[in-house]
Amino acid sequence: MVIPSDEEIRALHEKYAPTPEAFALVYTHCEIVCAVAEQLLDRSGLALNRSLVRAGCLLHDIGVYRLFGTTGRLDHAHYVSHGVLGHEILAGEGLPGALCRFCSHHTGVGLTRVDVREQGLPIPEKDYVAESPEEELVMYADKFHSKRNPPVFVTADSYAASVARFGEEKVIRFKEMRTRFGTPELNPLVAAYGHSLVGTSEETPPATDGGG
Repeated sequence: MVIPSDEEIRALHEKYAPTPEAFALVYTHCEIVCAVAEQLLDRSGLALNRSLVRAGCLLHDIGVYRLFGTTGRLDHAHYVSHGVLGHEILAGEGLPGALCRFCSHHTGVGLTRVDVREQGLPIPEKDYVAESPEEELVMYADKFHSKRNPPVFVTADSYAASVARFGEEKVIRFKEMRTRFGTPELNPLVAAYGHSLVGTSEETPPATDGGG
């Protein structure tokens, strides 16, 4: 599988971003998620495909661009669909399915067809859960930064508390990933990017199992 370079991925973001502000918001978030994932990889010693993880992090939120309206406002009501939209974008660009899945399979700690049906989510009724360890790491790293206005970093304990409203199984799932990958040190990233570290991860409507 050919994995696109950082430069090629940035060019895709620039192609689909409707405004410079949207590009800055989404691409910076993807860079931060990548930094979190690589820090966790370095500390855990897990033998994952690092190039695939990096590309997955940098691409996972490209579908968010399709949710910006003509006024530049983000459509929060349909935010949960950004993963499916991103999958469609990458598939349309001819990227392999393994990369497209980072878009559609990173939301929350995984969406099942039952979640989609019971929550009435505006996406096709199917399972959107991480299957490979690389997908799981990208999903997990995404939970530590939010694109809310202004963007913020989120502690592991804060995310665990916020995801509890979706059921104990979601809490257990996040705990499993935390045990496997560890807890990132966010203070260096807070200093580097100037985003606050807060006690909530909310950026999607309460009816969805959202996250980055």
